[in-house]
Amino acid sequence: MHNAGMPNIASVLKAEISRLARKEIRDSVDAQRKLITAQRTEIAGLKRRVQALEGAIKQLAKEQGKSKRAAEAAAATDPQAVEGALRFRAQGMAANRKRLGLSAADFGLLIGASGQSVYAWEAGKTRPNADSLAAIAALRGIGKRAVEARLAALKAA
Repeated sequence: MHNAGMPNIASVLKAEISRLARKEIRDSVDAQRKLITAQRTEIAGLKRRVQALEGAIKQLAKEQGKSKRAAEAAAATDPQAVEGALRFRAQGMAANRKRLGLSAADFGLLIGASGQSVYAWEAGKTRPNADSLAAIAALRGIGKRAVEARLAALKAA
């Protein structure tokens, strides 16, 4: 006969297993929730940081555009502003002329100026104009033979 007061072992075991399974799942889910919360916080911080950096990039681009437009406007009104694109050092020009073994007159002939202008530039008394600066810069990278060939062609003409 069946005793109504005694619980069935199968139902007790089933209830205990269900309780333990729920407890394990709850612990696992809680750990996952904490991890997800931490990751969401980190993602939100990274989003704010990216937004701030994008804003800084936009600001820098805007400032760069303003300075570029200002430089273009200055170049349009002041031809001497174009000189800033090419560096000029009197000592550098003198050293290049000596490296090429040229007199001031020959150097001036190559760049389309007089020997006196070359001396004045090397002494730092005056600065070459934009066209002369471009010609001086063109002579920086060439060797003696190429200079001699150019000089011979100019003297022959």
